[in-house]
Amino acid sequence: MISNLAYVDPSAQLGKDVIIEPFATVYGDVVIGDGTWIGPSSTIFDGARIGRNCKVFPGATVSAIPQDLKFSGEMTTAEIGDNTTIREGVTVNRGTVALGKTIVGNNCLLMANSHVAHDCIVGDNCILVNNVGLAGEVVLGDWVILGGGAAVHQFTHIGAHAMISGGTMLRKDVPPYVIINHNPVGYMGINSVGLTRRGFTKDQIDGIHNIYRAIYQSKMNTSQAVEHIRSTFEATPERDAILDFIASSERGIIKSAVGVY
Repeated sequence: MISNLAYVDPSAQLGKDVIIEPFATVYGDVVIGDGTWIGPSSTIFDGARIGRNCKVFPGATVSAIPQDLKFSGEMTTAEIGDNTTIREGVTVNRGTVALGKTIVGNNCLLMANSHVAHDCIVGDNCILVNNVGLAGEVVLGDWVILGGGAAVHQFTHIGAHAMISGGTMLRKDVPPYVIINHNPVGYMGINSVGLTRRGFTKDQIDGIHNIYRAIYQSKMNTSQAVEHIRSTFEATPERDAILDFIASSERGIIKSAVGVY
């Protein structure tokens, strides 16, 4: 159903049972999947690729051109996965020549006034609480939660299942499974509650905790801790995910908060 008070370019590709509410604007180079709801006064620009059963609330903007001075009009996209909710005032910019697309995964919740900049990759099941800001080319793994007002520096990577406290200003990479405090910014333990909810066993959680004890509490530097873990810890998917993340980090991983033992 398309309201007669909405503007939908005839070239836009709409799936079955798409609803476009009054005063919404949908440009021509747009694809919207089955069952998606586009709320009043929202704007879906060229390059938007929105999945099935999504909800885009009033005032949200998907696929506006990047706020990046190197952007020169190249054709890029902003891709939103299935079952994702984009609340009031959210902005998701499309990509630049750097990646060519901005990606938000399946089953995500982008709360009011959060911002996803050009060429970001947001994994599945992520939550960005109100006023979160992701700068360009940030990468979030699956199941990441960013508390209200958190800001993430460009190029920063956040590993899967990490939980970031509201108000945090992130400038370093965050490895998987951890909780990051905002004052002072640093490692505060592992996200054991979230991992339990997602089906991780006690043995898996204990193993993750022991790995981070070696990284953050052993007084070894990161390189020494990595070698210690590689040589003494049994290989598991969790161990390998942590080691692979650290090996691929270009910014270096975040340090421990003062007083965490």
